[in-house]
Amino acid sequence: MNTIRTFSARLLLAGTTLAATLGAQGVQAQALLEQAADTNWRFSAGLGVFSRPKYPGSDDTQIVPVPLVSANYGRFFIGGTPGAGFPVGVGANLIQNDAWRFGVALGGELSKPRSASDAPMLRGWGDISETALGSVFAAYTQDWLSVRGFVVSDIGGNDQGTRIAIDVEGRYQVSDKLTLSAGPGVTWADGKYTQTFYGISAQQSLIAGIGPYAASGGLNTVRFSVGAQYQLTPQWSLGASVIAAWLKGDAEDSPVTKDKSQNTYGIFASYRF
Repeated sequence: MNTIRTFSARLLLAGTTLAATLGAQGVQAQALLEQAADTNWRFSAGLGVFSRPKYPGSDDTQIVPVPLVSANYGRFFIGGTPGAGFPVGVGANLIQNDAWRFGVALGGELSKPRSASDAPMLRGWGDISETALGSVFAAYTQDWLSVRGFVVSDIGGNDQGTRIAIDVEGRYQVSDKLTLSAGPGVTWADGKYTQTFYGISAQQSLIAGIGPYAASGGLNTVRFSVGAQYQLTPQWSLGASVIAAWLKGDAEDSPVTKDKSQNTYGIFASYRF
């Protein structure tokens, strides 16, 4: 069992932030493909509103607004980082054509992944702060099927480790304006990430009055996503997404985890100009 867990562990928002932006980022990724050979600046702006767990493993939810703002110049982008594993940063699509997209990005989260005030158990533990992240990402699309993945690592030195995520998505064109999508995904995380978010150190154990918990890397999350995109005008897009996710491995078994189901619901609108 431990060998299986060590081999697998969070193939992902992506933490919950990653999951929350999957549907909106799919729209942005398609826009990037269309702009690959364009040497003019292109901009998009929008807003997503998501209901998601308060922190990884929480049984409480919160409503989070997520700005969807990006500027693109050919293969280069700033702002939104579709497919990179975090919502904001800078990057470039090194390979980009009708079938393949491969790129790199630097960025981070828009808020702290977890605060000590998020639950009574966490009080006195200190916050898990935002950190700088680096990502290598890729996507392959053939007709109605897409496969996306990324490797994202903490390059800010805040013990948030490395995650690898893979998602498979099928798309169905209901009409010229309406597109539906659905598919599974998995996320793997290393021991450093899993210990930071789901482990309990000796000091935290004394504060909370519970035993320490050593969390190892392995399969962390499995999920299934359903989305819809409606092209209201050539510039305006509306969308919605539902992501059902379940924690696995040491993340599921951790005393920090109050609910292994980590579901996210979102709606968004974006304007391209």
